[in-house]
Amino acid sequence: MNVTMQTTTANSSKDVCVQIGESLISDVLMSVYILAFIFGLAFNLLTLGPIIQQVRRQNVLGIFLLSLSFSDLLFIFTMPLWINYYKQDHQWKLGVLSCSIVGFFYYSNMYISIFLLCCISVDRCLVVTYPLHSKTHRTSIYAWLQCLGVYAIVVLLHALVLYNDDLKDAHDDVNGNDRCYETFPLTDKIVLFNLIRVGLGFVLPLLILAFSYWKILATVGQSPGLSAQAKRKVRLLSFGVIGIFSFCFAPYHILLLVRSLVFYTSTNTDFNSSYCQFEQKMHFFFSCTLALSSLNCVVDPVLYVLVSNGVQNDVKSCCSRQTRSQTEDCVLTAQRDIKNNLI
Repeated sequence: MNVTMQTTTANSSKDVCVQIGESLISDVLMSVYILAFIFGLAFNLLTLGPIIQQVRRQNVLGIFLLSLSFSDLLFIFTMPLWINYYKQDHQWKLGVLSCSIVGFFYYSNMYISIFLLCCISVDRCLVVTYPLHSKTHRTSIYAWLQCLGVYAIVVLLHALVLYNDDLKDAHDDVNGNDRCYETFPLTDKIVLFNLIRVGLGFVLPLLILAFSYWKILATVGQSPGLSAQAKRKVRLLSFGVIGIFSFCFAPYHILLLVRSLVFYTSTNTDFNSSYCQFEQKMHFFFSCTLALSSLNCVVDPVLYVLVSNGVQNDVKSCCSRQTRSQTEDCVLTAQRDIKNNLI
């Protein structure tokens, strides 16, 4: 495929590749964002106090969750602009710079949430699998450094993309389109960046989550100190975290990958016809998956509630019923750390 010729041909038909106008699509998306804004703001504010209390006690999990909540709130405060965008039937009307800034917060929040969920899953895995060794290494300083590292990496990468990219790629105003992050057709640079996002921003974190919770489930399943009910709750919590992750982020990244592959496999002869027809058909579904990913700001506080009130009561009851030797007491202390900091 002649990439240069393809890109040139694509750019010549930007205004006709995908027609976006008044439709029920805008109303559906606006409703999703309104619900995400209301419940996301309410849930994050309700859980902010307990999270801060956990941070004051130097609780490692509390530090991760506070970082999640901070990122979610930054995104939530920009959500009214997206609501207005869909209310105006995909007309931004707020200028090029504001489109890039709002999109920057949108995608930064997505990947900050993904990588912080990975930090939580790895932390849980280490504590459950190596309770005695991890106790000396799990400190609030390390937790803060991990959170700062996640913020720095995600923000730096997105800032470099914005700096090296033409703002018109984010804000499409060809022939008065005035769209924000809805430029069609794709370009080679955008497709390459999309593939990197799918690989490093979704597939790799999903593998980390799956491996971590597989280790947790295997370790908990062999633990004689936990009741059957406690083990069941650990399993439900593990599947719940992976389920929430998949529900919010998998549909978006799957369609992102499909769109990118279709772009690369389109030939010069059918690029303007078949490719643009494909994008036209996929536009509604892709927009819905993007809106679905915004629900992570709602489910993150729910994750906090699950983690705080999951299996810990059963662990406490199990510990209070049995007498241990001095070595076993150390294990119980580590299990209490799991209760207070993880599960």
